[in-house]
Amino acid sequence: MIDEEITLKKLEIFLAFMRLGSLARVSEEVGQSVVSVHRALHSLEEGLRCQLFAREGRKLTAQPAAFALATHAQRAVNEAEEGIRKVREIAGFNSGRLRIGSLYSLTLRCIPHLLMGLKLRRTELHVDLTLGSNKDLLQGLADGRLDAVVIGLQAPSDDGRLIAVPLFEDEVRLAAPLGSPYAGARQVDLRQLRHEQWITLGAGFVTSDSFNHAFRQAGFAPETAMQVGDIFSLINLVGSGMGYSLLPARVAEYSARIELIPLAAPYASHQVISLLMLKSRERDPNLLALAAESRMFDNARDKR
Repeated sequence: MIDEEITLKKLEIFLAFMRLGSLARVSEEVGQSVVSVHRALHSLEEGLRCQLFAREGRKLTAQPAAFALATHAQRAVNEAEEGIRKVREIAGFNSGRLRIGSLYSLTLRCIPHLLMGLKLRRTELHVDLTLGSNKDLLQGLADGRLDAVVIGLQAPSDDGRLIAVPLFEDEVRLAAPLGSPYAGARQVDLRQLRHEQWITLGAGFVTSDSFNHAFRQAGFAPETAMQVGDIFSLINLVGSGMGYSLLPARVAEYSARIELIPLAAPYASHQVISLLMLKSRERDPNLLALAAESRMFDNARDKR
């Protein structure tokens, strides 16, 4: 059993001394008197029942046992801090940092709007933004590497572990270079483009899922000239005349070199852009603020 004299606070003081090598400097760092620091180190030795330091007057010299303890003590303190952080998150006590994941295509208007509103609500909050595909972001949320994600869904989430807050609905359209044979059309029938070449996003992106869904409705497999890993490269390749693609309407402002043309009704596809967060975290004040800002974004679009 661990002796009652061995506490995390004493281990923190011990680690500070091993790092700074001075009782006075440790005293300043931990906000305790030199006498209290010295007493903590001595009682730690008593609890361990072995000598950690050799004493030469007021000077303490670390012994081999102290260096051995330092490695394990640092792990113990780190694990305790991480455990406390996770327990506070589960219990709804917020931290000063929020890790948000988003699709690349939402960084023009949606994400900046959410982040600015969130910072007004919680000025002390630091935000880490991670960009990626639906698949990667959802995995990050499940693994605890992300606190919330803003992604596109083709259907409402049926995962009982998640809370979804819809922001807006987006229409998937034909992305064509300017001056294409389909320029200015009110809508296009995908079957008319059976012999065209196509550029797609890699698997895991909601736009890739929308692409596959539309062509299943059209009843043929498109001739894919290239597959890319980000939506900006895809937009540039389409604008250069390398091929056609299907993209959400929200990307229109990313390039003046492409035209987004509505699809005929049988191939119509929509994405619901939604904030997703774990139900176990629904009381977290930071996430409550983000959810409130997301609902305001939805309401603001409805009034336009």
